[in-house]
Amino acid sequence: MDILHDIIAHKKMEMELMRAPKVSLRQALLSSGTGIIAEFKRKSPSKGWIKQEGRADVIPLSYQQHGAAAISILTDEHFFGGSDDFIRQARHSGVTLPILYKNFIVDEMQLYQAAACGASAVLLIAACLSKSECRQLLQKAHLLGLEVLLEMHGEAELEYAELQPDLCGINNRNLDSFVTNVENSFRLAEKLPAEAVKVSESGIADAYTVRRLREAGFRGFLIGETFMKTEQPGGTLQSFINQLKKHSYNE
Repeated sequence: MDILHDIIAHKKMEMELMRAPKVSLRQALLSSGTGIIAEFKRKSPSKGWIKQEGRADVIPLSYQQHGAAAISILTDEHFFGGSDDFIRQARHSGVTLPILYKNFIVDEMQLYQAAACGASAVLLIAACLSKSECRQLLQKAHLLGLEVLLEMHGEAELEYAELQPDLCGINNRNLDSFVTNVENSFRLAEKLPAEAVKVSESGIADAYTVRRLREAGFRGFLIGETFMKTEQPGGTLQSFINQLKKHSYNE
């Protein structure tokens, strides 16, 4: 009975953790001087393995220690070499920053998975969902205490912003060809609601681009491969932030 008591006590603790208020990604970006969402991404469908040996109990914590405003973790296993357990590992290693559960969400079950593993927010992709499906998933995410970063790519998808997600993302990567073009963010920024917290995703390779995007109204900048392809992703993030501060100082 003592063992059973311990098991049930631990299970209740896990459920309390799942129900506990999540750290806000939206507020983290609004209060950050850099707005960088540093991504843990080991693999890409278009480029193969980026850092197969990358450890979720090391790199996300290093991102936190080197100035990231938030963390994004790829959890898709088949195409991106990810896992829900990577978020658990990051949390157990000491990551307290908001964590974005980055996957191709098409079912409510995935939202429960995100909440259970310790994510703060989930990515919903307009290209993958009808507007009605997106609305239902957004509402369910909020019931689970998760924020929503709603990703759009083209003008036809901008109507999804009417759903009032916590954050509006513009993906600079075409999901059909996987070609990136940061100009996509500049082109669509002014067409989003003025009050939206805007996040530019993919293809951001230098601090000057971040400065230009911030001037265009973006508050978040999701960056993965620029860091992950280097030997020390956290150290590369720190150098990136130093360059960003230098650009800001020289304005």
